[in-house]
Amino acid sequence: MAGIYLHIPFCKRRCIYCDFFSTTQSNLMPQYIDALCRELEIRKDYLEGEQIETIYWGGGTPSQLNEELLEQVFHTIDANYQVSDEAEVTLEANPDDLTPAYINMLRKLPFNRLSMGIQTFDDRTLKLLNRRHTAQQAIEAFENCRKAGFKNISIDLMYGLPGETTESWERDLQQAVRLNPEHISAYHLIYEEGTPLWTLREQHRVAEADEDLSLNLFTQLIHRLKENGYVHYEISNFCLPGFHSKHNSSYWTGKKYLGCGASAHSYNGSSRQWNVASLNKYIEGISENNNSVSEKEVLDRYTRYNDFVITTLRTCWGMSLVRLKDDFGNELYDYCLRMAKPYLKQGTLSLSDNILRLTDKGIFISDGIMSDLLWV
Repeated sequence: MAGIYLHIPFCKRRCIYCDFFSTTQSNLMPQYIDALCRELEIRKDYLEGEQIETIYWGGGTPSQLNEELLEQVFHTIDANYQVSDEAEVTLEANPDDLTPAYINMLRKLPFNRLSMGIQTFDDRTLKLLNRRHTAQQAIEAFENCRKAGFKNISIDLMYGLPGETTESWERDLQQAVRLNPEHISAYHLIYEEGTPLWTLREQHRVAEADEDLSLNLFTQLIHRLKENGYVHYEISNFCLPGFHSKHNSSYWTGKKYLGCGASAHSYNGSSRQWNVASLNKYIEGISENNNSVSEKEVLDRYTRYNDFVITTLRTCWGMSLVRLKDDFGNELYDYCLRMAKPYLKQGTLSLSDNILRLTDKGIFISDGIMSDLLWV
C-alpha cells in the first residue's frame, strides 16, 4: 500500500508565518494542473504498482481549485494508478473557500476527508496572521461540511501565537471541542527566517512565546483533548478513536509515497526525491520532460536508521525493536538501546513487548531524546 501527495501551491494571499512553497499566481492554475497530471503519468511506475490507499491534496490552498481542475487530476490518477475502494482522500481547505456550493461540489468527487486550516478562533489574531477567514466563518464552514455529509473532518490549530495566554488558548480548545472534529492537528508557531512574522519580531512589534508559556500551552492541549476522548497518537496530532490520518501516518510508518507538484517530496524506501520549488521551472521542466525538475538522495543504512528513529518515536505506536534489528542489524540495534538506556532509567522512554515508546513525560523532551538516539 502506498500514498500520493499532490502539492497545490496557490493562495489568494500568504499568511505572515508561512515558509512553505506557495504563490499568488492563480492565472497559472490550468498550466500547473496540466504539468501535475503529466508528472503523474511520467512517474506512474515509481510506486511499482502498489495499490494507492491515500491521496492527499496539500498546499498552498487546494480549495482554490475549481471542479474542472480537480476532476482532471482525479481522471489522471484513475487512468494510471490502482486506487483502493477504501482509500482516504483528503483536501486541505481554507474555511472561507468552503461555501455551500463548493462543499456540494466536493461531495460529488472522491473526497472523503477534509482538513481545515482554522489556526485560531480569535479574530484579532487571525487578522494579524493575514488569514482570510473569521472565527464565525470557520465555525459555519465546519457545520456546513458536516451537514453536507462529511464524516471525517480535521482542523488545524496553532499555539504560541503573538499575545496568546493560557486563557485565550483555552477558549480556542473549548471551541474546537464543541465542533467535535474527528481529528485535530496542533502546531506551535515557528518564526521562520524570511517571513513577515520574522520581520515583525525583529522590529519588536510582536513577541515570541517563551519556553515556560509554550510548555504550559502544550500541556493544556494534551490534557484538554485527552479528557474529551481524543487519542494523542503523534506529537502534534490527536484523533477520535479510529480516525488517525492514514496519509500522514504513512510518513511515520515508512510507507512509500509519490509526491507530485512543485516542491513535492517522494519516498520509495531506498531514496528520497524532491521537486524544484519554482512554479515556472516546474511547468517548463515537466513539459520538456527534462531532469531539471527534481533532485534525488539515495539513503544509506545510517540515514535510513535516523529516519526510522525520528518517525517511529513520534507516534503512540513507537519503535519496533524487532524491525530495528531486522532492517538495520546488530550494530545499530545495540547502539540504539545503549543510547536509550538513560531515558529508560529516568522514565521518559518505556520498553514493553519489544516496542520503545516516549512516555507522557518523554513527549515534552522528544526532540532531545530522538537527537541522542541518532547515529552521528
